[in-house]
Amino acid sequence: MKPSQRSSSEGKRFFLSSLTFILFLCALASINEIRFDSLLKFSKCALSKAPPDQSYNSSSAISVASSNSSSDDEIRILIGILTLPDQYQRRHFLRLIYGTQQSPAGAQIDVKFVFCNLTKEDQKVLVALEIMRYDDIIILNCQENMNKGKTYTFFSSLPEIFNSSDRPYPPYHYVMKGDDDTYLRLENFVESLRPLPREDLYYGYVIPCPSMDPFVHYMSGMGYLVSWDIAEWIRESEIPRNHLEGPEDKVFGEWLRDGHKAKSRFNAKWSMYNYPEPPTKCTHELWPDTIAVHLLKSQEKWIHTLKYFNVTSNLKPSKLYHIP
Repeated sequence: MKPSQRSSSEGKRFFLSSLTFILFLCALASINEIRFDSLLKFSKCALSKAPPDQSYNSSSAISVASSNSSSDDEIRILIGILTLPDQYQRRHFLRLIYGTQQSPAGAQIDVKFVFCNLTKEDQKVLVALEIMRYDDIIILNCQENMNKGKTYTFFSSLPEIFNSSDRPYPPYHYVMKGDDDTYLRLENFVESLRPLPREDLYYGYVIPCPSMDPFVHYMSGMGYLVSWDIAEWIRESEIPRNHLEGPEDKVFGEWLRDGHKAKSRFNAKWSMYNYPEPPTKCTHELWPDTIAVHLLKSQEKWIHTLKYFNVTSNLKPSKLYHIP
């Protein structure tokens, strides 16, 4: 082959190779642009559907709910702990007690702190901050008292507070009134409620202490529970409204007696009892089947009770702390 022909042939091959390479680069760039554009669109879609930053409300109301329970069959329970506005440390302590308990399967439990109208300037600031942080306080429209109608105001206010078209009915199957010196073990509590009716129910620790008959007298104020229909009856009936003064747990039992209510009753004795020291007819030794321990009037009694039930057993190991 002549040199001129060889040079022309090599030039054509170079041109074709270069053109092929350029076309390949263009095709590759086009494919990557499509992929990048799709990825960009996907990321925009994902970001638009992402929930807003909720770090401000990272710790809200004490709500102990099972993650695998459905709204159709779960037990919904409201626990109202009657306390005083100035009891800030006690509320914080009880938030630890109930907020660290494991979620009972098939149950939603909301714990609220209940007191009457605020009367001091510092309360208006500090309690407002608590509500902003925890959202677990109910302030009733009443003057603070123990045995002059506070319990009536609590139960009679619940239907107006919680009945709503945008939530299931009843909003709670059960409502418990509890004391702030009572330790309630939620899992055992829920298990005791599972076989019980969800209407016309009265549940608690029967008074007098030696009695085991829930139909004779009334349930102790340490913590008694009724079904939602009874809370609605308390709001509507004249019987409670006309009989407000007296020991609140005894008066409550008299309402039900006079109104022929609570035909279903459950005596949780001796799973509910007073702290064992000093011993009385109402006390019992701590034991595994406990639902509630009452009269925890000191830090030492609380610590003894919490250690007995090994409440810190789920503490995860970490390099951040050393607790022997």
